[in-house]
Amino acid sequence: MQITLNMLIMIHDLTALILWNEMRQQWVGDRPRNQARQSREPVLSWNTTYESLLGTNRPFPQLIPLPEMVEFLVDVWEQEGLYD
Repeated sequence: MQITLNMLIMIHDLTALILWNEMRQQWVGDRPRNQARQSREPVLSWNTTYESLLGTNRPFPQLIPLPEMVEFLVDVWEQEGLYD
């Protein structure tokens, strides 16, 4: 059987995918998948301002989920006319 370039590319891609999944598993740990989808109370208050949150170099008092931070930043940028 002759190994073609396409076969080598597929082997490379599969190997990369396996390695990526292993690294991701180390990063996220062994939590169940449905745990991440459970609705949580927002970390940020409705009256949080950009300056109060990001105007300092101190760490946040608790972790802010990425989707919540993205929503906060988009809202701020829209209010300032920076995001359409």
